[in-house]
Amino acid sequence: MGEVTVIQHPVVQHLLTQLRDERTGSQEFRHLLANLASLLTFEATRTLEVRSAEVRTPVGEICGSALQREILLVPILRAGLGMVEAMRQLLPHPRVGFIGMKRNEHTLQCECYHQSLPAALPDFEVILLDPMLATGGSSVAALGRLRELGATRIRLVNLVAAPEGIAHVHRHHPEVPIFTAAIDQKLNARGYIVPGLGDAGDRLFGV
Repeated sequence: MGEVTVIQHPVVQHLLTQLRDERTGSQEFRHLLANLASLLTFEATRTLEVRSAEVRTPVGEICGSALQREILLVPILRAGLGMVEAMRQLLPHPRVGFIGMKRNEHTLQCECYHQSLPAALPDFEVILLDPMLATGGSSVAALGRLRELGATRIRLVNLVAAPEGIAHVHRHHPEVPIFTAAIDQKLNARGYIVPGLGDAGDRLFGV
């Protein structure tokens, strides 16, 4: 199985506990999810490549660092939208693409119904965003689509993951690192993560 990083920081776990609480309403849920996404950003981008960059301060010169490549954030619609703005605030001039996935009721496979992505995907560090990694079907389909379009550097960021989803992603994309705040127990008969936090999209938007 590929690399999985579980962020055990106390503040991350505190916010995640609040996010899980069924009493948390949509407005607070959005706020907590954004804060969690911000904290996960630091760990998920820790290994980005950098280059030397010389700058002049008010009192001298220094050789600092700059990111080697542009960052592209790609939320899987719709729940992934809740993670974007907080990450945009922290990252240096990221671009944002979108992928929409739905399940074909005849084949039971995930299919792309919408995509808005830049042409030169090989030039980007791509961060795929989806709060819940449950069965892994949407993530595997989205990763496959990104690979088809030339992306070579991709990492997946989730708030909560199920063992089944992690295994499914790494069965098809073993090279993709996963960053999450928790690996939960299992999936139930309906494909929901247990204990999870419910339907992230419904809790984000209230419908």
